[in-house]
Amino acid sequence: MPTILAVAEPLGEHLPAVSFETFAAAATLAASTCGRAEALILGAQAPPSMVPGLAKTIVVDREGLSKYSPDVYAAVLAQLVQTRKADVVLMAATATGKDLMARAAEFLDVSLAQDCTGFSVEDRGITFTRPLYGGKIVADVRVKTRPIMATLRPRSILPGTERVPADIELVQVDRPAPHVTVEAAAPGLADRPAVTEARTVVSGGRGMQGPQHWSILEALVDALGPDATLACSLPVSDLGWRPGSEHVGQTGRTIAPDLYIACGISGAIQHVAGISGSKCIVAINKDPEAPIFKIADYAIVGDLFEVVPALTAAISELQEPDHH
Repeated sequence: MPTILAVAEPLGEHLPAVSFETFAAAATLAASTCGRAEALILGAQAPPSMVPGLAKTIVVDREGLSKYSPDVYAAVLAQLVQTRKADVVLMAATATGKDLMARAAEFLDVSLAQDCTGFSVEDRGITFTRPLYGGKIVADVRVKTRPIMATLRPRSILPGTERVPADIELVQVDRPAPHVTVEAAAPGLADRPAVTEARTVVSGGRGMQGPQHWSILEALVDALGPDATLACSLPVSDLGWRPGSEHVGQTGRTIAPDLYIACGISGAIQHVAGISGSKCIVAINKDPEAPIFKIADYAIVGDLFEVVPALTAAISELQEPDHH
């Protein structure tokens, strides 16, 4: 009976949605392999009282884990993988998840399948689906080393809806002295979901011409509702127009929202790699030859400073209570 370990996102006071997506993936994998799925919670979060189809929730003693330390967390995770005799280890492919799982895999001297969008179980084992080259091809990946380790792209797995009371086990582990700790994280938009969890993402590029114009996109986000948030391309965060926490792309956050609206973004392959999992992509750009149009479901060729306010006004009108 294989043991599947689902590692929760270790940052913040509460478990984010991506953690429950990972739990759901572990439960699905356990059902397909007649295995046992366990959740692993590191850091300062309170464990959930209800979890989707997991045999146990393992909570590590929080002393020394209140702040994320890459080397300490990786050593603790590797230790728990060994003591729990885990056959499969899953985590969300967030910036933290990619970092932590890569370091733990190095500790364990095993391979890691990063940023997978799905998996299947066959006689030959577990096959992970992984987009490559900005989503231009999709590879089937099998990890030959044990334990099998993989990160799952946020919003690629639906979180479980059937939840049962958690069977919580508190464990203590040895911790090395930290070399690096994360003292603080850049705050996101107040009352807005994180870019990796939002159902709708409005993103701006260099075509915005400066940080002073971002109110145009903020108005669109407000019109789209509480499940929408802001993002940006790498050049924008490099120029300091927007915080790095909003950067989506190959070197930033990988996202898969229901709707992605790209405003003034040319569509470099590095950016496309981070947003290719979006269910619907709307691109607004005055350059009809912009590469972003090749992957867009809807292409609007025009001046974003005219198109975006018009789009915002139309959405606001549709949401008015007396609109027929």
